[in-house]
Amino acid sequence: MLQDKIITQMQRDRFIQTVCESGIVWGLQSEEGFAVTGSNDYEDESGEPLPLICFWSGKALAKACAKEEWSGYEPVEILLGEFIETWCIGMANDNMMAGPDFDLNMHGIEIDPLELIVELAKELNAQEKTLVLQNYAHLNDLVTEVEKILNE
Repeated sequence: MLQDKIITQMQRDRFIQTVCESGIVWGLQSEEGFAVTGSNDYEDESGEPLPLICFWSGKALAKACAKEEWSGYEPVEILLGEFIETWCIGMANDNMMAGPDFDLNMHGIEIDPLELIVELAKELNAQEKTLVLQNYAHLNDLVTEVEKILNE
């Protein structure tokens, strides 16, 4: 449905803009680890849904989704630099998807974490913000590597 596509695009755009402004990404975590679900849109070679981790641009959004199977989960703060350099790269290496700002019904856009890095970098540049990364001198160095991978 076109309306659903517009709404999910707005959710993704809000996520990117807000986390770049705040420098913080929110996830849901319990004693068992981070909240993971199965992708609705992407499958592995054997036809199984790829794992998907949802992230939110605000604590309240994350908290609102801590229900049903995630009722024992609590919002946790992740610094944007760590999110980009550790989480997104780790999810890509583990063949996982990212779900930015999924709503209460667990509806949203599923995105390749490497593509998310590129989108976040574009927004950070537009906002004239820089990030301190552990393994890269500059975010553009990471983006160059990521774009090579995405274009293979």
